[in-house]
Order: sequence, then structure tokens, then C-alpha cells
Amino acid sequence: MDDGDVKVVREGAVATILFDRPQARNAMTWRMYDRLAAACAALRDDDSLRAIVLRGVGGKAFIAGTDIAQFQEFTTGEQGIAYEERIEAYLAALEALPMPTLAVVEGWAIGGGLAIAACCDLRIATPGSKFGVPIARTLGNCLSVSNYARLVAALGPARTKRMMLMAENIDVDDALAAGFVMDIVAPERLDGRITEICATLAANAPVTLRVTKEALRRLQHAGIPDGEDLVRACYGSADFHEGVAAFVAKRPPRWTGR
Repeated sequence: MDDGDVKVVREGAVATILFDRPQARNAMTWRMYDRLAAACAALRDDDSLRAIVLRGVGGKAFIAGTDIAQFQEFTTGEQGIAYEERIEAYLAALEALPMPTLAVVEGWAIGGGLAIAACCDLRIATPGSKFGVPIARTLGNCLSVSNYARLVAALGPARTKRMMLMAENIDVDDALAAGFVMDIVAPERLDGRITEICATLAANAPVTLRVTKEALRRLQHAGIPDGEDLVRACYGSADFHEGVAAFVAKRPPRWTGR
């Protein structure tokens, strides 16, 4: 399996984090998550930075989830808890960056890709882009409570329920209507629009932006309940193991509710 890479490109006061595994629609591997964490750690204390852009390589996907092959080693619900805690550490590091972050979605932002986009402060997307977490018809697992909270904050309860319970992907127009995406941009205009947004962010007061980001982050995470019992129930279920096996075998899963 190609483990992919996450690269950082710096231009003046803007850093771009690139998810580089285009042959797999930039699906995240453990190495890529670790590289994302290293990038966040390296950029966090750089006072000369005014904005960070996150973008998938290849122009066809932002990130199409976490590589499902990694789930084949799971045998217990406790491994699910450990997995969600590990993922949360990566997401929290991205969310806590003091400078504004912009996700540029070209194509798919699915599963872990949607979670990463939801951790960013602003999002733009190209026409035809899709957002979703279709685990109710694919893997039979669940999200952490923190990730459910991020989706509700970004999309609202009704859209989040529809997306999760119906296992639907939301199109870019619906994402724009929800306020999740701030602009739909044609591919040929994308680089110019990114430059415009970053120039606006760079011209604003850095301390105000930093404090505002942190205040909103604290509000979103205040009072989030424990959800280990829910994660354990999903990842320890027979349905989850069936979902992973079916996904790898490229066949429909046979759910039993156990």
C-alpha cells in the first residue's frame, strides 16, 4: 500500500498543506495523519504566518476518507476507542492552530476528509464537489462525539441527521446553503480566489483572529459528553467487522444488527 505524504509549501505569509495520494483520492493513511500532525506542530508557533491552506493533490479529491484497509486489524471495541482518540488528537491539533485555515475542496471530502474540512475555519469548493460520511451503508462504525459536534456546528442538526442516517452525500450547493462552504469556485479561478481570501486574512488583525478562533473553539467543545460507550458498541459489533470485510471484498454488506 502506498502510504502517501503530506507536504508543506510556504509562500510568504501563507503555508499550504498538501495531501498527496492522488491515486487513492488522497485517502488518509497513518503516515499521512502523522505527517499532518508534524505540519501543525511546525506551523503552530510561526508568528509570521497569516493563513494556512489545506488542499488535496490531483484536483479530483480533497480527502476521500481514511484508508479502509487499516481497519482489517480491528477485533474489539476498545480498538475503536483508541482509533477515535488518536484521530481526535490529529483533528484537535489542526483545529487549535492560531492562524486562520482554509480548506480547498476539489471533488470529494468524505469521512475523515469531511472531518478535516470541518476543523478548518473557512472552506471553498469547486462545482460538483461532494461531502459526506456514508458509514451507515459502508462500514457500520460511528464517529466520536466531538466529530458529531463539529458536523452539527458546521451543517446544523437537520442536515447532519439526513447525511448520517440516510448515508447521503451533500452536494456543493447544499453545503453553500448551509454556510459550510463560503464560495463555489470554477477550477480555473481557484488559485486566484485562494490568493484573494488569504490576502484578506493577512490584512486583518492577527490577535483578533487568534482570539476569535479560540473563543469559538471553546464554545463548540464546551460540555461535550463522553461517548466511549457508543464508540465501543459500534466498533465491537459484528456489523462493523462485516462492513470492513465487505468493503475490502467490494461486495454489499449483510447487516444483522449485532
